[in-house]
Amino acid sequence: MSTAIVVGSGPNGLSAAVHLAAHGVRVRVLEAQAEIGGGCRSSEPTLPGVVADDCSAFHPLAAASPFLTGLGLEEHGLRWLWPEVQLSHPLDGGREAVLWQDLARTTAGLGADGPAWDALVGRAARDFGTIAGEFLGPLLHVPRHPLALARFGADAVLPATVTARRWRGQEARALFAGIAAHAFAPLHTPLTTSVGLVLAASAHAVGWPVAAGGSGTIAAALAARLADLGGTIETAAPVTSARELDGADLVLLDLAPGAAARLLARRLPASTAAAYARYRHGPAAFKVDFAIEGDIPWQAEQSRRAGTVHLGGTLEEIAAAEADVARGRMPARPFVLVGQQYLADPSRSREGINPIWAYAHVPHGYPGDATEALTAQIERFAPGFRARIRATAVRGPAALEAHNANYVGGDIGTGATSGLQLLARPRLAVNPYATGVPGVYLCSAATPPGPGSHGMSGYRAAQAALGWLARR
Repeated sequence: MSTAIVVGSGPNGLSAAVHLAAHGVRVRVLEAQAEIGGGCRSSEPTLPGVVADDCSAFHPLAAASPFLTGLGLEEHGLRWLWPEVQLSHPLDGGREAVLWQDLARTTAGLGADGPAWDALVGRAARDFGTIAGEFLGPLLHVPRHPLALARFGADAVLPATVTARRWRGQEARALFAGIAAHAFAPLHTPLTTSVGLVLAASAHAVGWPVAAGGSGTIAAALAARLADLGGTIETAAPVTSARELDGADLVLLDLAPGAAARLLARRLPASTAAAYARYRHGPAAFKVDFAIEGDIPWQAEQSRRAGTVHLGGTLEEIAAAEADVARGRMPARPFVLVGQQYLADPSRSREGINPIWAYAHVPHGYPGDATEALTAQIERFAPGFRARIRATAVRGPAALEAHNANYVGGDIGTGATSGLQLLARPRLAVNPYATGVPGVYLCSAATPPGPGSHGMSGYRAAQAALGWLARR
């Protein structure tokens, strides 16, 4: 029987392990931390019994993942729950733009900009089932649906600020800008539309669900599936030398490129080593978890029912803040994402105390304290929020990296998602998962299709590894 070692137990490492085990490979997963999950973990950071997601929180691409959806993970406890409102984007004065899973309801709420939203986002949502498999894979491949992919690509290459000109009202422009800001990149740069378009279309096609009980249940379900297939996981088992991996037929690394290069050291071909050295990490997140009494007193009505709330004001404000962050400057009013997962999953709350998940975009490696700037953005759109806070837990960029070594400098995407690197990560290659070391593959979010709890990077890397094993 062939053997494999997978280093790292994030959703990609576990997905790679499951796919290998399903094809008869004896798999051993080594995790440096005391618990599995990587970006898919949950805990009680504020008060006992109040459950918060440690990083990833809403999972449209996991719910749409061609790999995860075929594993029967519901048999191992994974259950998706949807908020009534997928996303709200409040503006000053109680105005807001609302993204419902129902496309017609969304376009109606956008008024005169509704038809233009339908023409762009609606078309992508209608094509979503066809094109999801195309963009959830490497750049260099033979497309199965070339016309649909070409339509998507023609829109996706534009800067988000250019795309936003399709709409005249502040509401639609701000709604799209906030979604595109998930790229952690200046919105005036090419390809930032792609992130906004994928996430907006996914909200209509599959919604933005949460995992019942917390994001940690995604990792737990994958681990249970791996156990069914005979695979094993060891925690508190850091790998510090490539010699520890010798003897395995296959090695898959759920690591950032820099960590992979350090581990493989002189074994890497010069071209791969150079590409990994050039790999860029992006801006950081600054995370604050709140335990609050009752609900956030949003001025905008639908924000009170939304799983996700984007705070940043108008398109122009968001674009300015993201440009500052990219230049290494901390904006006075950063872009902030707020998660109200408990609205879909009340099991996360305790005795009227609700968990609020939030993070602000800050410069890479930001050493300061963004708690006040983040809190002020919530208070701006929900006066009285501060009075409801009962406990907080803060995790800045350094703490995020300590919690998950792939988050270099607080970059929760495991690499900048701007420019060519959005499409060709960690390097431009026919097989971006191959390290050039025989039998060793990179399977982290630094490989296509990039960030998200979809497991597709692990699955694609495992496919590549099995192909090499068959040819050996």
